[in-house]
Amino acid sequence: MAGFALFAALLPEFQTLWGLSNTEAGWIGGGFFLGYMLAVPLLTGLTDRHDARTIYLWAMLLSAVASAGFALAEGFWSALLWRLLAGVGLAGTYMPGLKALSERIDGAAQSRAIAFYTASFGLGTALSFILTGELARLGGWQLPALLSAVGAVVAWALVWRGLPDKPPAAQAPRRLLDLRPLLGRPVLAYCLAYAMHNLELFAFRAWLVAFVVFAADWQAQPAWLSATWVATLATLIGMPASILGNELALRYGRGRWLIGVMAASALLAAVLGLGAALPFWALLLLIGLYSLTVTADSAALTAGLIAVAPASHRGAAMALYSCTGFTGAFLGPLLFGITLDAIGAHALAGWRAAFGLMGTLLLIGPAALHWARSRASLSGLAQPAA
Repeated sequence: MAGFALFAALLPEFQTLWGLSNTEAGWIGGGFFLGYMLAVPLLTGLTDRHDARTIYLWAMLLSAVASAGFALAEGFWSALLWRLLAGVGLAGTYMPGLKALSERIDGAAQSRAIAFYTASFGLGTALSFILTGELARLGGWQLPALLSAVGAVVAWALVWRGLPDKPPAAQAPRRLLDLRPLLGRPVLAYCLAYAMHNLELFAFRAWLVAFVVFAADWQAQPAWLSATWVATLATLIGMPASILGNELALRYGRGRWLIGVMAASALLAAVLGLGAALPFWALLLLIGLYSLTVTADSAALTAGLIAVAPASHRGAAMALYSCTGFTGAFLGPLLFGITLDAIGAHALAGWRAAFGLMGTLLLIGPAALHWARSRASLSGLAQPAA
């Protein structure tokens, strides 16, 4: 995940360097997830036929190339290309890595392992923000791009050395990505909720640095904590929030927990857009609270999807889940940038409208879960887990 924030952490700098509009910045920020969205159905679906570890290893090499290539970017189109390729690399590592892990762990430990795995995504992105920002100050923006490529090579070596082979179980021949067994309320509800979760989460992460910079300018006083540090701390908060959220979902019922926490996050999103007018300490508090709610549903959603997906089609279910989810991740930063361009990135109303739009769209998620929860057969949604 070292290369995750190569663009987002330095977004204001790139807008000045390359003369990017907010919409163009949204395209590059969302392009990472567009590459993911386009590639994940094939790469994750292949894990039903091949060992997920093999797919992970090849995709991690692509991630290394894409991160190093970003150091050669010279403007909108080249930056978009390298971020697209980086997204393809993530498509072959995130969900295939999760499947490789879940196939090697059985019983009650599986849900908690999934929670820690998804939380490590947040830890990696948090470190990416701060390392990108600090390394860019030391050696220019190309330095973190090159070092994130080294990080991908290290990840490749760790998995190649530490994860044993495990060929997939023999199954009856079927078409790749046969989605017909998945087109029921449980899987579709989780996929739609995950799409809205990612739309909100990755819009927040893509634009947080720029938002903190705007807040400091709006108040005409320097922030006493750099914008990249704010983004790092906000992302780090998501790691325990994701793990704890999954534990609370296990105790109180996944459906009840997910509907409640997503509704609370939508409300906070509407409030956060006004945060630039608050004292800096109050803005940090608001960002911290929002960071809790925006990630507290993450692991619970993923564990829930795996619980309701048919075992023989789990790879296809995860592919559908990832594709719809990262469609939201692509659209979130883009819609955020379009809103800022339409209303004004230098006005408080622009940020209020952008965050408000994210919160409004997020409400589609709990609505979908409520629709699915109305079916008594949905034990994964309606009842606490054992």
